[in-house]
Amino acid sequence: MTSLPTDRPQKKLGLVIDLDICVGCHACAVNCKEWNTSGHSAPLTDDQPYGSDPSGVWFNRIHTFEVIHEDGPSKTVHFPKSCLHCDDAPCVTVCPTGASYKRPDDGIVLVNADICIGCKLCSWACPYGAREYDEDAGVMKKCTLCVDKIYNENLPPESRVPACVSTCPVGARSFGDLGDPDSDVSKLVEARQGYDLMPEQGCRPTNKYLPPRPRHQPAAETAQLDRASEDDAGLLARWVDRVLSR
Repeated sequence: MTSLPTDRPQKKLGLVIDLDICVGCHACAVNCKEWNTSGHSAPLTDDQPYGSDPSGVWFNRIHTFEVIHEDGPSKTVHFPKSCLHCDDAPCVTVCPTGASYKRPDDGIVLVNADICIGCKLCSWACPYGAREYDEDAGVMKKCTLCVDKIYNENLPPESRVPACVSTCPVGARSFGDLGDPDSDVSKLVEARQGYDLMPEQGCRPTNKYLPPRPRHQPAAETAQLDRASEDDAGLLARWVDRVLSR
């Protein structure tokens, strides 16, 4: 069994996802599939993709929730989810071969397919359901933050971001160093009160979520809307906890 390094990486590359503007179009999931099926963890196999019982490897999945208020209109919230590249990643500590590991230079959690035995312990340990078992290859796979794209010097600097970020039509996804308090993504998290998914698990995920914001309304309604926004975030978090714990 492996253990996490004693010294946490100072650089923490990760994603910030804005739930306020995500429209649930699944472009991030599709472009992720397209890039990674010929990239670091290729191929991302599918079984009967057009049949009645399809299955396959997807690093990014989108859940959709209907948040219902007793005294107001309901709200649809789309919740993208992939590996969160946790500081205290249980998938790493339970791996019996060391195939799951956290990179010391940038904090990205990866899988070495050459020594993965497909035991699925990492998928059972991950509270977020972010691991994918490739039936054809017999190994576990997961989001890599597109390591073969973000460090590719053959691409222009503006293109060196994960595929999900570059394809989002509304700019709901941001990428950067969340270990640097002066980075754009860190400032965004601070300004919007970004939060960890299921913090009670103690995994200290790198990726952050930005809650829905109250809409522009007359000043008299501002306080009420602020409370409603907080209620939305709390209700959504409870829904996500329930779904992921099934």
